[in-house]
Amino acid sequence: MNTLFYGDNLEVLREHIADDSVDLVYLDPPFNSKRDYNILFKEADGLAPASQIKAFGDTWQYSEETVRTRDEIADISLRYGCPKLPLMIDGFVDVLGHNDVTAYLVMMAIRLLELKRVLKPTGSFYLHCDPTASHYLKIILDTIFGQQNFRNEITWKRTSSHNDATRKFGDLADIIFFYSKSGDYVFHPQYGEYDEKYLRDFYRHVDENGRTYRLSDLRSPNPRPNLTYDYKGYKPHPNGWAVSREKMEVLDAEGRLYFPKLQTGRIQLKRFLDEMAGMPIGNVWDDLPPISARAQERLGYPTQKPEALLERIIRASSNPGDVVLDPFCGCGTTVSVAQKLGRVWQGIDVTYLSIALIESRLKAQYDLKPKTDYRVVGVPADLASALDLSRRDAYQFQFWALTLIPAFPAGGVEKKGADRGIDGLISFVDGAARRSQQIIVQVKGGHVSVPHIRDLRGVIEREKAAMGFYVCLETPTKPMLIEAAGAGSYKSELWKGTYPRIQIRTVEELLNGQRFDYPSHVTAGGKQAARALDNSGQATLEM
Repeated sequence: MNTLFYGDNLEVLREHIADDSVDLVYLDPPFNSKRDYNILFKEADGLAPASQIKAFGDTWQYSEETVRTRDEIADISLRYGCPKLPLMIDGFVDVLGHNDVTAYLVMMAIRLLELKRVLKPTGSFYLHCDPTASHYLKIILDTIFGQQNFRNEITWKRTSSHNDATRKFGDLADIIFFYSKSGDYVFHPQYGEYDEKYLRDFYRHVDENGRTYRLSDLRSPNPRPNLTYDYKGYKPHPNGWAVSREKMEVLDAEGRLYFPKLQTGRIQLKRFLDEMAGMPIGNVWDDLPPISARAQERLGYPTQKPEALLERIIRASSNPGDVVLDPFCGCGTTVSVAQKLGRVWQGIDVTYLSIALIESRLKAQYDLKPKTDYRVVGVPADLASALDLSRRDAYQFQFWALTLIPAFPAGGVEKKGADRGIDGLISFVDGAARRSQQIIVQVKGGHVSVPHIRDLRGVIEREKAAMGFYVCLETPTKPMLIEAAGAGSYKSELWKGTYPRIQIRTVEELLNGQRFDYPSHVTAGGKQAARALDNSGQATLEM
């Protein structure tokens, strides 16, 4: 079944993905470029500023965890059919030292082992990376998959200009490594548009029906006495014709033969442009531009790749019904395109923000529903699993709890206390002037007490917010409820309603369907993806 997994992909691969079960793996992992990637959640009313959320940092540090992972690679590499991998990793560490680069390579190596394991013998593997570590990664891939199973190093031109070209040539391209698990793998050649000059130079003829064509000879490449015959007074080539007389007559009847005016010339074959698949795609992809600022598919995710890029890969290396896996699925482009092309998909991500964004995308593009159209594994579905997530990762619990309302995440995950008492935001318009109003959301996974509600009142006053919502795991105390009631009410001029200014809901209540009480026309959540095109090419849902 189509599945989204929330969690560390190494653990998910080992616990949930069976040996030889996946037809195609595509991954676009963090590149160790020492910068944070962010998601931009733009509010639907367009009035409030965008909230910038740190989804993950991709700077890896050499640590005790790296040492343990190296030891584990040494333990399992022989069983995984990669006995030389520990030597390769040791060589990198000896030469490069104990630093972020080698920590990154160790982290990737053990995951690449698992990805090879889950691939079917006929499966294919694509790793998308930039020049920061591509040369190291290729050596690791050669060691894991075998040099004989290397198929292509694809260069994707992702931009036309770059501001880093003052002291070097600009970095305009990413690298995509294509490997197969064996010599028996799926591959469908892909075709692009013909170059204008090529068309001018070769497709120079038009028949009586207006069809454009080029000419090619009918000469046999080798001497073939059995194909040496005269046809309509035209002599054969010295090696004979390329087709039998019967085939020649069929081509003639179909209007596919060109007869020169002089019978001393040679009959040629008409190759019609409208029957040609196009120019075969090579390993330099300069025809797939990045997502523009105004593109309908743009979600505000800085590492988001264009759907056309994934379409090419998935069409080339899988068939309808095949299983496609993306272990670093981010904003879900692989998942979305696999759904569009009729593949079974599996996506893994370590941030709940990504899982929530993908679910929103699947709903907007395809009207998919969890449980019936796909399943989500690792995300809390009851109070016990919510408690477990809170204990394991307080920040991911906070992001998950915000989606129950829903509300915008309002701060980064790297510094506790940097949110100034604001975990989430909801905005709506109110009043005759339809000005933007805000609701402050706080999430508490631990012990709760009345000072928390007093603090929320202070944040509401400081931010001049309309209301405040408090989400907690524990049952609120009676003094907390009294303090919340003492905050008074918010009266909506536009929506003609009165709402408690501070409201408290437990996670269990939200899971059971209870909701906060606030104006109905509220905008919350990330930018939605446009619904997928129907067969006519028309969008079935506008942005």
